Formats: sequence, C-alpha cells, structure tokens
Amino acid sequence: MRFPRGRRRLAIVVAALLATAAVAVVVHRVLAPAEVSTVARADYPAPARPAAGVIGRLPVAPLIVDGRLRVYAAHRQVYADRPVDGRYRTSPFWSYRRWPAELTGVVASGSTVVSRWSDGQLVALDARTGGVLWRADGPEPVESTAPVRRTWAATVWDAPGLQLTDLPDGRVVLVVTGDAQARGVELSGGRELWRVELPGGRCRSDVGTSATGLLIGLDTCAGAAAVEFRDAATGEVRERWRPPGGPDGFVVTPLGCRTGGSDCLGLRTAGPGDEGGQGWLLTARSPVAAPALDPAGAALVGEQSVAVLDGVVVGRSARTGGQLWRSAGLGAARVLAGQPGRVHLLTEANDLVTLDPVTGRQLSRFALNVGSDGTGWAPGAVTAEDGFVAIERLRRPVDPTGDDRRYYYTGETVILAAT
Repeated sequence: MRFPRGRRRLAIVVAALLATAAVAVVVHRVLAPAEVSTVARADYPAPARPAAGVIGRLPVAPLIVDGRLRVYAAHRQVYADRPVDGRYRTSPFWSYRRWPAELTGVVASGSTVVSRWSDGQLVALDARTGGVLWRADGPEPVESTAPVRRTWAATVWDAPGLQLTDLPDGRVVLVVTGDAQARGVELSGGRELWRVELPGGRCRSDVGTSATGLLIGLDTCAGAAAVEFRDAATGEVRERWRPPGGPDGFVVTPLGCRTGGSDCLGLRTAGPGDEGGQGWLLTARSPVAAPALDPAGAALVGEQSVAVLDGVVVGRSARTGGQLWRSAGLGAARVLAGQPGRVHLLTEANDLVTLDPVTGRQLSRFALNVGSDGTGWAPGAVTAEDGFVAIERLRRPVDPTGDDRRYYYTGETVILAAT
C-alpha cells in the first residue's frame, strides 16, 4: 500500500523532527552543565598515628585532611580515600564531579574542603561525608601557563589564588584572587565578606596569607615593587611596605606557612644578585627583620629558624638570632619542609631525617625507599601535614620541559611517609 505523495512528505518531515528532537535531548544530557556528588557510605575514619617510616606510594598527590583522609584532584573531580596511612590509593570514600568546568585548586581547614573551578565557582565539601556544604561565586582564576602534571601536586599543595587565613576572632577566611579581582569568603558558611578590584595587566601577584589575618601581594604596578598587606576581614589595604634600603625590584618568598601559601609566619625578600636575601617575621604591624632567616634554604618552623650551614644543621631563634642547637653528621643535607613540632631534612642518600625544631633532637630517620624503587631520584614538590610527609620523586637529571614519563621517577611517583 502506498501513501499519497503529500502524506509521505509529511511523514518524512515528522520523522526528521522527531530524530532532531531525540538528538537534542541526547546533546543536552551530554553537554549541559552538571555535577555528580557521591557521598560516603561508611563512617568517618579515626585519626591515624602510624609508626615512623615509609607508608607507601601513590600516583597522585594527597592533601592530608583532618588527619583522617587523603584528598586528591583530577581534571573535573575532587575525591577522597581512606585510610590516611594506606599503602596504596583505594576506592573513593567520596567523590564530587563537575562538568564542563575544570578543577583549578583545593584547600582544606579542619573537616571543610574547598574546591575552585575554572568558571569561578567555589564549592565547599564536608570531609566527613563528601556532601556539599555551600557554593559561592568567585573571580575566574588566572589562566596558568604552567603544565598541569599528572600528580596534580600544584592543585592540592599550592592552589593558585586560593588561600586560607585565621582571623583574631576565630573565624577562618578563604581569600580568592583572580586576574582583576579578589574576594574574601567566610569558610563556615560561604558568606562573602568583601570584594575588591585589583589592577590588571598582571603587575600584581599573590604571595600568600599571614597568620595574623592578612592577604599578601607583590605590587609592581606603580614602578618600584612593594609588598601589599590587605586585611582579610575587610579587604582594605592596611600597608604598602618595602624593605628599607632595598632595590626597586625584588621577589618575595613566604616562609613558615601552614600549607601552600596559607597562614605564613615570615617572608624572604631578594633583589637581583642576592645570594640569599633578607628574612622577615610577620607581625600585626610592619615586618620585623630576622637575619636568622637570611640564608637561602632556611626554614621557619614556629619561632625557630633551621638552616644547613657548612654541612651543619643549625637551629636559631628567629626573633633574636640566638643559636639554640647544632646537629652535625648529616652531610650534604637540605631542609625539605616544616610543620608544627617537626622540621624535615633530606640527606644526599635520600634519607628523611626529622628533628625537633626547638631542641634539635632527632625524632626519626629512615630511607625514602619503597618496594624495589631505590633511592636514585631527585625531590620534587613536597608537603608536610599532621605528621606526614609526601614527596614527588623525579627522574635524574631533572628535565623540567620533559613529558610526565621523562619527568617522574616511576608511575606511582609520590612517596608518603610518617614521621
């Protein structure tokens, strides 16, 4: 049986419209913005206190959260596993995905994990469950020219434009900066406290935040470089400071930070040709000179400066410069990282040595070797938190321009240790 020509044309048109509608539904489902939150199905783990030594190796960099979880970054995902002292990465305890936005940074304080995305969105997650606590708009992050390596270490250990600071009244503020704007957000509920416009043209860069509640930036917009201290509670510039007698141009390195560039206790400024620079302690007023922090490689741990000088590890009071202790016998060691009550050094043989920064007493020492990997690697990015140390292992000689297979020592290149 044949349809009349007019009806046949109508049937073809209807079929085409239905097919187009079906394709549109599929495209919408695939391409529409979406988020997937997979919450925890088990109890929040207890804090772990493993014995000192190498725990295991991981393919990606862990952010130690609340001493209980390891949080990781991926292209469009932030997720956690447990236990915190597990030898390998395990199935996610919880996971949060967004699409098509890309993850650009992760920070944590207590049991709150904040993720930042390429569209400017801030999403705070409850580390205990993975559930969303709040969402807020933020300035879109500055587009980075540096490659995103497969460990995502820069995303979770030193999140660009994303810092935390504690205010004197006990509140924690999340400070978010973009190319031309900064915002202060209260961590407890996501309430925006302030927003300010920043000079464009990338003549200003973040240094970090201070333990006294300040956002620190290096401003070269008016010619001579100046360190800008902005109140994290109000967004107002409290002071613009230059090292007395310093050059017009200098770089600034934060010292004694809790993690990444957050809650820092000091700074080091260095001009062209400076072998080390000048160390400064951050106070409620202008920075105070701290010559004990001048040597390149000196670390600030609490109120102590720790540096390797002529093969001897020396601990000094950062405020007075007075020597507190000396520890010889480590050879060509380097200060790797610090955390409250611990300073970590790496020997030439890749032993991890942990000392008490107040007394110099050795707390632990062991080779950073796992399985049959060996110790013939160079250290890359590192973090120290809650008694743990995690280090990227790089292939020697280090090739910063090489692809990930050439750059990293092994597939599971991050080694995790308890100290």
